[in-house]
Amino acid sequence: MKFTLPSRYDMLAVVGPTACGKTSLAVELALALHGEVLSADSRQVYRGMDIGTGKDLNEYMRDGVAVPVHMVDIVDAGEKYNLFEFQRDFLHAYEKIRSKGSLPIMCGGSGMYVESVLRGYRLIPVPENTALRNELANKTLDELTAILATYKKLHNNTDTDTVKRAIRAIEIEEYYKKIPVGEREFPKIRTLTVGLDVSREVRRERISRRLHARMEQGLVEEVERLLASGLTAEQLIYYGLEYKFVTLYIKGELTRKQMIDELEIAIHQFAKRQMTWFRGMERRGIDVKWVDTTLPMSSQVEIIKQWLYDKGAE
Repeated sequence: MKFTLPSRYDMLAVVGPTACGKTSLAVELALALHGEVLSADSRQVYRGMDIGTGKDLNEYMRDGVAVPVHMVDIVDAGEKYNLFEFQRDFLHAYEKIRSKGSLPIMCGGSGMYVESVLRGYRLIPVPENTALRNELANKTLDELTAILATYKKLHNNTDTDTVKRAIRAIEIEEYYKKIPVGEREFPKIRTLTVGLDVSREVRRERISRRLHARMEQGLVEEVERLLASGLTAEQLIYYGLEYKFVTLYIKGELTRKQMIDELEIAIHQFAKRQMTWFRGMERRGIDVKWVDTTLPMSSQVEIIKQWLYDKGAE
């Protein structure tokens, strides 16, 4: 059967917190809609960081058919990939998908990455500000987060789970306050944005189950391999969550039980911040259509197909 791209939309976006089933739904939609997946995850871009980022590349296989996925495994671990680079690489992949007559399906939980596309932020590279970094060096994460909240320009607090990330975020905000963004254009992409929400209880259960599964899959061994490859503990701690707590365990600063308990709490808090972010996108003018994740996957796909093609579904 000949596939026809929807005339009302250029792209489909599937967003939601960690452990809500975004990837599975995006893959099913790609199969049903002749689509390709564009990852909007700030950590899945790194090669070798697989278990801790939940890359789950096997999820892109269905009955021997591989669904194309972009923006995964494009940067060496240890590098610091930023929002400007994401926009550049995203546009390249997006245009490639559209040129093939396929439907781009953005899938992710990194709020700033998602929103930078949906709202068409214009960004330029931000250099390091040594004086500002020194000024902020002794502040706590809570103090830095409070500083970030004072900026009028929107910033993604969901990914500032370490002091270094928070300082970098402030550095970016200060730069944009003083330097004109310039003429860099980002195209307006007509997007149907679908949000996945699960109850707090279900989300917590999924997060806990998934964390223990990742431990069994070799999360500690993955971090040990990264350290053995030449990455420093400081570099891995920068990436937060799994890489932060497992590195502290390997360094002997946490027991195994402390590592798991504290990491589980941190992931629950992270998921809550993600949901707050995506709900906030609605207040900032982005229309998000929420799908009931308790429905069978086939029903979710059919509902979203109707939203894509039904001219009356506004």
